[in-house]
Amino acid sequence: MKTKKIINDGANAVDEMLEGVLAAHSDKVFAIDGSPRSIVSRHGPRPGKVGLVIGGGSGHEPSFLGFVGKGLADAAAIGNVFASPPPDPIVECTRAVSNGAGVLYLYGNYAGDVMNFDMAAEMAAMEDIEVRTVLTTDDVASAPRDQRDKRRGVAGNVFVFKAAGAAADKGLDIDECERIARKANDRTFTMGVALSPCSLPQTLKPNFTLGETEMEVGMGIHGEPGIARSELQPADAIADALMDRILAEMGADSGDRVAVLVNSLGSTPLMELYILMRQVRKRLDAAGLALHTSLVGNYCTSLEMAGASITLMHLDDELQELIDHPCDCIMFRAG
Repeated sequence: MKTKKIINDGANAVDEMLEGVLAAHSDKVFAIDGSPRSIVSRHGPRPGKVGLVIGGGSGHEPSFLGFVGKGLADAAAIGNVFASPPPDPIVECTRAVSNGAGVLYLYGNYAGDVMNFDMAAEMAAMEDIEVRTVLTTDDVASAPRDQRDKRRGVAGNVFVFKAAGAAADKGLDIDECERIARKANDRTFTMGVALSPCSLPQTLKPNFTLGETEMEVGMGIHGEPGIARSELQPADAIADALMDRILAEMGADSGDRVAVLVNSLGSTPLMELYILMRQVRKRLDAAGLALHTSLVGNYCTSLEMAGASITLMHLDDELQELIDHPCDCIMFRAG
């Protein structure tokens, strides 16, 4: 059975989406001439500032293009649905945001992204543009703790992008921007649960199967298998299961501060997200953790997948200041 989507032709869905983004937000972003998959902030890049380039596959909106703007990412390279952007649009983004202070690449830890961003970095080096790379690895379900470098980057990208973007906007040098990006990633933890599959625009067919009463804990944002499949649980039990893993990983002490993201994977409505948030807050209070800031909504989706993820960033004074730093992007604002 095929799914229903409001599209024209699945093969053109990404490019037509980008046309719509530019139609709506041309005051904040533009596409590079001849490279329509390279989206650049009108107000971010400036002389002497470290450039921040993010990117990845489409279908995760508002990631990645939604976080391009003043105070956050300077540019995003956009791939096909669930596919890495090729090197050329990444290089075009790099050139556009290079202002003599180096460029930081920040993206999720997926084989295709690593290969193509590494190729782009090599091409940029041939033009004497210094590039540093930090991979996001916040998905605690995707590899054991002692193999964190193998973990995927998922919704926690938002907090890592935010901290690194603020560091660059404050005029810190590339060594500091890289250090802060790594620190932010090391202190960010995400766990998710899927309730139903999504379907690609080209196929209109579900990309995996779940029984009518089943859920999968730890499923990835492209439909990668999770760590357990079980009968659907009540919201409080789901929140507790995710928070148990996150709090164990984070190792925070009573009195510490956190930033929280309760993220929809696509079709899960705000009603259900706030029911989860209710239990997340109870768990934080019980652990003696102070909630500094919270985000609830669609921040890193998987097309129309039903499900949600919970992210905690373990704050200190430095990260709190960066999370609070103002930004103005097409789909996200702070400060």
